[in-house]
Amino acid sequence: MEYILNLTGWIGAIEVLIAYFLISTNRVTPETISYQLLNATGAVFLIINTLYLKAYPSAFVNIIWTAVALFNLVKSTLNKNSEAR
Repeated sequence: MEYILNLTGWIGAIEVLIAYFLISTNRVTPETISYQLLNATGAVFLIINTLYLKAYPSAFVNIIWTAVALFNLVKSTLNKNSEAR
């Protein structure tokens, strides 16, 4: 079980770093659904890992990170649906 929880943390870290790389190199925009999904899932995986490790300050940051990503994901999806009409 410990292996899976550590692997989850590594996958989350890689996803957040990929999202950061993509946004920093202008390959995606903040409205891109894939960017927001990478941020949201990466942060959720990091939450799981940091709670397991009892690293509560890091868990807190990732909870906020997830909330921001999910908010923007919903906002982007609603905007795309509005534009499609």
